[in-house]
Amino acid sequence: MASGEGRQHHHRDLVPLAALLKREMKSEKMEKPNVRIGQAAQSKKGEDYFLIKTDCQRVPGNSSTSFSVFAIYDGHNGNAAAIFTKENLLNHVLCALHRGLGREEWLQALPRALVAGFVKTDKEFQSRGETSGTTATFVIVDRWTVTVASVGDSRCILDTQGGAVTTLTVDHRLEENIEERERVTASGGEVGRLSIVGGAEIGPLRCWPGGLCLSRSIGDMDVGEFIVPIPYVKQVKLSKAGGRLIIASDGIWDALSSEMAAKSCRGLPAQLAAMQVVKEALRTRGLKDDTTCIVVDIIPPDNELPSTPPPRKRNKLIDFFFRKKSRDSAGKLSKKLSAINIVEELFEEGSAMLAERLGNDDNTGQSTSGLFVCAVCQVDLAPSEGISVHAGSIFSTSSKPWQGPFLCSDCRDKKDAMEGKRPSGVKVS
Repeated sequence: MASGEGRQHHHRDLVPLAALLKREMKSEKMEKPNVRIGQAAQSKKGEDYFLIKTDCQRVPGNSSTSFSVFAIYDGHNGNAAAIFTKENLLNHVLCALHRGLGREEWLQALPRALVAGFVKTDKEFQSRGETSGTTATFVIVDRWTVTVASVGDSRCILDTQGGAVTTLTVDHRLEENIEERERVTASGGEVGRLSIVGGAEIGPLRCWPGGLCLSRSIGDMDVGEFIVPIPYVKQVKLSKAGGRLIIASDGIWDALSSEMAAKSCRGLPAQLAAMQVVKEALRTRGLKDDTTCIVVDIIPPDNELPSTPPPRKRNKLIDFFFRKKSRDSAGKLSKKLSAINIVEELFEEGSAMLAERLGNDDNTGQSTSGLFVCAVCQVDLAPSEGISVHAGSIFSTSSKPWQGPFLCSDCRDKKDAMEGKRPSGVKVS
């Protein structure tokens, strides 16, 4: 009798094959979030450009390997650099990634490919002899993983459920960034304010020659080469609750803090949210610069972000009584969110030294043709032509001058110029 009950209990635990398949399909579907996008802008100078591309594929023809790209380019001294970067940066990044990589390997290789793509884009644009420059905030969303690369002062923030706001970029403004000021002066540049008649200094800190307020950009061939195109890169993995990205040019961030921008559009769908952020920036500061915003909602399949309408206005007397209680609640909520660990940081690096950013290459940087490949511009090199990115490096005593990745002579010269050194290096034989 007992054995019969055991058999009956055993049969009750069995799950039909169809149910198992359905469960697996549901689990696979849950791995891929929905992405909702909104974009809004107000033009003042006509130098802001943006890119929204949702149909990229890691393996061409395989829709299961799709990912999305979002970017904002804020030009200065003309729009040529912003247009060129919009048209070429994505392709340069993808060309720096080896084919045949699995998704996890691809994501791990992405930070280095972003560095190579930014430097190649800058090198190619400067070869045209045009003097304009641009910031670049470049975002790749692959399922729940977000990878952001940026130079300049456009910004990307992440707003997660519960109100935790994370900045995924670093502003490369000389006025605010002490480390960048020290790097520029160590590389041979001078940092100071604009001098006027009488010796008075006005305006933000600038780099001379050129007078640029930024320490990193693409283009700007009329300033010192210590203004580098090497991006700060951050890669994070969201929880299955998702989150909202707000990517915007400094026309937004000069008017709103990251928290203000996130709060101003909570509870709104992506398109209305982008419009609201621009509206709030204009209300706060007026149209003094090009103002561009992209909102990207990364949400679980078949779900929407919870609708949290903006708080209704209360009179001052009610505000007085409720203010302390609200602050206490917000503090408790922040502690709970920290414990949950909503965002997992996978990678973060902001060094402006190319050798540090390209790392060590154990496969000696050889292409399928048996030739060496320049880690930046991806051209084939004979073994005698390749110059190790570590050759002559003073930043890592463990680096070996014959260890890859390798650079062509032009890219090696550019690397040395960015570091304020004369062209040098050890040939690989």
